[in-house]
Amino acid sequence: MPNQTSVADSLLIVYMAAEAVIGIFAIMGNALVIWAVKKNPALQDTTFYFIVSLAVADLAVGALVMPLAIILTLEIQMCFHACLFICCVIIIMTNASILSLLAIAFDRYMRIKVPNRYRSVVTKKRTYVCIFVSWTLSAAGALVPMFGWNNKSRVKEEENSTFKCMFSSVMSFDFLVYFCFFGWVALPLFTMTGLYIRIFQLLKKHMKRNICSFQEKTFAYGKEHKTTTFLFSIMGLFAICWLPISILNCVTYFYPPVVQSVAFQPVLFLSILLSHFNSVLNPIFYSLKIKKFKYTIINIISTYIICRDAVIETSSVENTQENILQG
Repeated sequence: MPNQTSVADSLLIVYMAAEAVIGIFAIMGNALVIWAVKKNPALQDTTFYFIVSLAVADLAVGALVMPLAIILTLEIQMCFHACLFICCVIIIMTNASILSLLAIAFDRYMRIKVPNRYRSVVTKKRTYVCIFVSWTLSAAGALVPMFGWNNKSRVKEEENSTFKCMFSSVMSFDFLVYFCFFGWVALPLFTMTGLYIRIFQLLKKHMKRNICSFQEKTFAYGKEHKTTTFLFSIMGLFAICWLPISILNCVTYFYPPVVQSVAFQPVLFLSILLSHFNSVLNPIFYSLKIKKFKYTIINIISTYIICRDAVIETSSVENTQENILQG
């Protein structure tokens, strides 16, 4: 028994240390994403506004979700609804991320489906409204447990004032599985996959139609294909990082004895860390795939952090930069 306790304590320390490291990198990386878009006018288009919305959610994961996740792990004594609110705040960021990705997919679909009317349909004002609505819906969906869909009825009378705050103690697993996973993760992911498949079909059709007659148009559709592939991979990255914790919630709900297994706690910690690590990976992915983004971040770091002269882009580099996220 003492050995099991020491192993559990060591596992907890490693988990909290990993959360702290991921949180720091998530804050720094996504702050640079937001700064880069604000600084470089070439990055200020509708697609990047939605990417900024995603970056804000990722930054909040580092600044809010990480500390709150550690509080839940420490099982601090507090009242039921305070604990429940902490859990709801964590879910808000997941909801905001998935809706931002869905908005990016719809934006890309409109850009390919109606290219001539795109700029008149998808205006800056409508983009801002869309982002506001997505965050409002994210908060409303995540706060549903505050209005009754929770485990309050299972709390013992003597624990009504204060009890050990744990995610599984206050959150209803039928809410996590049916509402959060099936409604807020699986359905949007299927919708986005369908949209991207349709986008690739449209691009292939346009490229075949223009391959002989309009060389310039064919090149433009080739750039759009690269951009769409990049955005689809961002969605895929989200799915890889977030599906394990969602699937684990489903397994826990449909087969409760799994919680008693020795491997459950390490797997749970790894799944949580992987979902949070997604917030670190996104800025790295942007920098690797978008040259304008890469050079803007390098200039920010050089000018404001290292205090050196900004990096000057050559004309050849500028030309190659036009191959991604143009509209």
